[in-house]
Formats: sequence, C-alpha cells, structure tokens
Amino acid sequence: MKRTVLIIGAGGVAQVVAHKAAQNNDVLGDIHIASRTLEKCEAIMASVIEKGSLKSGGSFMAHKVDAMDTAAIIALIRQTGAQIVINVGSPFVNMSVLEATIETGVAYMDTAIHEEPNKICENPPWYSNYEWKRRDRCKAAGVTAILGIGFDPGVVNAYAKYAIDTYLDQVTSIDIVDINAGTHGEWFSTNFDPEINFREFTGTVYSWQQGAWQANKMFEVGKTWDLPVVGAQKTYMTGHDEVHSLAANYPEADVRFWMGFGDHYINVFTVLNNLGLLSEQSVTTAEGLEVVPLKLVKAVLPDPASLAPKYKGKTCIGDVVKGTKNGQEVEVFIYNVADHAEAYQEVGSQGISYTAGVPPVAAAILIANGTWDIGHMVNVEELDPKPFFEILDRIGLPTRVKDVFGDRPWNQSPNT
Repeated sequence: MKRTVLIIGAGGVAQVVAHKAAQNNDVLGDIHIASRTLEKCEAIMASVIEKGSLKSGGSFMAHKVDAMDTAAIIALIRQTGAQIVINVGSPFVNMSVLEATIETGVAYMDTAIHEEPNKICENPPWYSNYEWKRRDRCKAAGVTAILGIGFDPGVVNAYAKYAIDTYLDQVTSIDIVDINAGTHGEWFSTNFDPEINFREFTGTVYSWQQGAWQANKMFEVGKTWDLPVVGAQKTYMTGHDEVHSLAANYPEADVRFWMGFGDHYINVFTVLNNLGLLSEQSVTTAEGLEVVPLKLVKAVLPDPASLAPKYKGKTCIGDVVKGTKNGQEVEVFIYNVADHAEAYQEVGSQGISYTAGVPPVAAAILIANGTWDIGHMVNVEELDPKPFFEILDRIGLPTRVKDVFGDRPWNQSPNT
C-alpha cells in the first residue's frame, strides 16, 4: 500500500488537491506540497488548516523546489518519503517530474499533457512526443504513471470507456463537451494559467475523424449543445489532450472536443491575437527591453485563483457517445455538474479548479489501496472506471447518465 503524497504546484488546482488529500489523509498519509514559491504553498496549508480539512493526524509540510530540476525533485521525493506524486504544476515541468518518479520508483500522475515552452500544438498524437516515449522505462521500473487525470483530460476519458463498455457494441463517435456557465465579475480573465490557456487556443485544432487526423483553426467549427442544468450552449471545436489518447484507443470512433465560449471572450481573444499579444516570441521595445507579449498579457490579467470568491454559476462537462447496440443506434451523455460557489465554500477555489483537482486525489486513493497501482504508464481510459466513479461520487464530483431512459446517477438502473 502506497502512502505519503507530494503535490507539485501551488495554483488553484493544487489548492483543491491539497484540501481533498487532507480530507482523505487517513488513506493517503502525510502530505507535502512544493513549488518555486514557498509562500504560495504556505498559503494553501493555511487554507487547509482554516477550513479544518485534515481528517486525521499526520504531517502537512510545504517545500520550495524548482520543478524543472529533476535532481531537486528526486532529492525532495527521498527527503519526504513520498510514494505518490501528484503533479499539478505547469505542463512545462511534466517530464522533469516524471523522470524523477521513474528514477525513484514512485507513482506519478499529472492533469495535462507535457508542453515545451517554445513549441505549440506539436504533431498528433501529442502523447507520442514525450509521454509515451517513456512507457517502456515506466514498465521496467514498475512505476505507475497515470497521464491526464484531471477532469478533461481525465474523468472524460473514463466516461468514454464506461459508455462504450456499458451501453455499446460498437462506438462511432465521442464528443467531449466542456461548458463553464459561470460568471466571475471580471471584464476578462482565463480560468487557468493564461500562458497555458492561450497556447491551447492559438495552435491547430486537431480532431480524429474518419480514421485520420483533421486540422482546423480555432473558432472555425461551432456547434450548439442542449445540456442538463446549463441549457443550450454555443461551443467551438478545440484542440485538447484527451483527443490524442482516445483516438489511439478507439480509432474506429470520431473523437472531438468542444468548449463553450461567449462572444465577449472571442472578441477579446481575437483582438489580442491579431495584435500579436499572444505571441511567445520576444520583441524589443523602444527602450531596448526584451518582452514576451504573452507573458505581459499574463501579468496584467487577474490571477485565476483570485476569481474564486466572486464566481457564481455551474459547470457541465461530459461525453456524448454514439454507437450501436444489438444493431440499434444508441446515444448516451455521461456528465458532471459542479457549482462554483459550493467549490469556494468547501476548498476556497472556483469550480474549474475544483473539477480538475478532485480527480487526481481519487486516483491517488486508488493507487494507495492498490486498485490502480498497475506498475506501468496508462491513459485513464485504459483503467476500470467504476471504482473511480465511486470515489468521485463520495468526494465531490458525482457522475450522471442521460439517455432515452432518462437522467440518473451512473450506477442506477434505467426505468425500462
């Protein structure tokens, strides 16, 4: 049984992970949190203590570390005795942290695909550029490495597997739909690190359709979805991590990702992009200063973590999965609805961070009890989703199913 958790990162998602790990420290053991900025880690610790999140006795410690430095991560793992590393730092640090876990033989998970600072939207499938190249080494070292175990990617991958295994003989399409119907009161902001968010939207939009990779531009392909709780929402096909593993594991299906955007967001994004302010290429000012425009935009926008106190409304994220069963066409929507205000009340973060931060703790519990401690690298759809859903139900992200038989909890039989 693995115990003692090391959290890498100190943003809004890390805050959720810390609270949820503390609420389950009877299973997970001691908790450590580390980032380049010790003060941010200490603020998260203070939040956990203030809200009384620690379930039982045990230590909760903060550390300063450069997560780009593999040797420093190795030293910290050995110092803390951590057996499970939850990496919720910048995607730029994924490989340095993964390398440290391979070297030390401890379990690894992250919530987003690795990115290099000077490269955007590399050739698909994205996981083959960095993560999957290390599969053999993980297996040789007996290291459990679960890739993309946030909500999307992560829970939505498990939704796809569950829908296909439970309701279909053959799958024809997987459409992941991500709607944030909340409002935060700021004129403009992003929900995660602006540098990462904007990179996601300035590159090529890849989807897997008709057995091949298709390329589109951002905001080129739109679609309106009518969803539970949040109603009709306009979305756009967007490049996203989970498409790249689901396409490999279900090549017979069309796999697309759709994200909701309001007109105001699109207008501001378009102006920033057209002006070159989302570029990662440095420019020289008249005063001779070298400035990276995207980093400047990040500096003037609100810190995503600061949005939480005023955030209101709901999120709705799920999979529309289509196929056939016994020769008949089937469509099922598997989803979760989260509430921004409820998330803030519980853990001090907004709903987007909440949906991303709860799943890795559920996965950590499954590694700790041996259910998901499989000793090699996987994407989430390669694991049994049912024990995952059971823990998510218990710790804050219940799963529901909507189909021709109605809308119900995932583990409730339809009224046929």
